[in-house]
Amino acid sequence: MSEKLIAYKGKIKHKGLYPFGDVYEFLYDYLVDEGYDVYERFYSEKRTGESKEVDILWEADKRISDYFVVRITVLWLILGMKTVEVQKEGQKIKTETGTLEIIIQGILIKDPDDIWRNKFWKFFRNVYDKFIIKKRIEDYKDFAKEEAEEFIAYIRSLLAFEAKHETRKETIYI
Repeated sequence: MSEKLIAYKGKIKHKGLYPFGDVYEFLYDYLVDEGYDVYERFYSEKRTGESKEVDILWEADKRISDYFVVRITVLWLILGMKTVEVQKEGQKIKTETGTLEIIIQGILIKDPDDIWRNKFWKFFRNVYDKFIIKKRIEDYKDFAKEEAEEFIAYIRSLLAFEAKHETRKETIYI
């Protein structure tokens, strides 16, 4: 069975205006441009009065060798999302408002194809991991952390850029 090592956990919480479609597209494109295969594992939209709640789960995988895959999970939690009309650069535009929370995990997956799954091979995998490629595992775990940190920095800059002309905004970085 493949083994998952969590290298990074972080989240961004943004209250205020944000163009949901643009943010969604920019984040997807960023991951694809960085060489990830992005899978939307879950999408749920629930109306509550005039607003809606949206939950989305992405898994973005990048194979870095036959034995290792870096995965970035992106969990979107959106509460009270409403479409509003605002004045931006002298023009009226439609955008969304509400609370946007994005939770990121950077994960290193060992043996993603589950080649070493039976008990006999599992023993050898443990020896291989502990004595032969221990340093490589740490290096790849650091790489997974760096990839997730760069992605979360991109999200921060994107939300800061989109919120530049807002009068009401609050963004929390954790």
